[in-house]
Amino acid sequence: MASPEIDALTQALARLPGLGPRSARRAVLHLLKKREAALGPLQRALQAVSEKLASCSTCGNVDTTDPCAICADPRRDPRMLCVVEEVADLWALDRTRLFPGRFHVLGGRLAALEGVRPEDLTIDQLVGRIERGGIDEVVLAMNATLEGQTTAHYIAERIERFPVRVTQLAHGLPVGGELDYLDEGTLAQALRARRPVT
Repeated sequence: MASPEIDALTQALARLPGLGPRSARRAVLHLLKKREAALGPLQRALQAVSEKLASCSTCGNVDTTDPCAICADPRRDPRMLCVVEEVADLWALDRTRLFPGRFHVLGGRLAALEGVRPEDLTIDQLVGRIERGGIDEVVLAMNATLEGQTTAHYIAERIERFPVRVTQLAHGLPVGGELDYLDEGTLAQALRARRPVT
């Protein structure tokens, strides 16, 4: 029997995506066994992130600064904007190191059955960024799901009045697939083969 504190830690870890009760127990046992090498650094890292966590007011990325490191990077091409559903998608695409521009996180996707409407996402902020000018290409990097493609078409219609090139990731992505679960090679190919939205 574990103490209430150890049990609480196990339950907290079990609520994380990809971890169930058994994996959480194994992680807790590892942390306890390697207390000095693993538990202390994890505790300090969680505390530091908790104190500094911020949402980027420009793109919606999660970071410890506002604007985030991507928006503040002068090497990024401000004329290229990649629109993604979630922060996890931004991080997945950025890991490829193939997209030289900046990002915009919608905070989800249109889903009528779930009650997610355009005003529930950051679509108006996206339109505002494009309206201010300086953007030549908008890459719609939505997940290859029905809702993702619906969101991409809705955004394409909203921004068609602006003089920007609108592209989307190639359909080499698996149908029903989510960007965060794809390998870098698949994401790299999808970025290279992006095409205009028709």
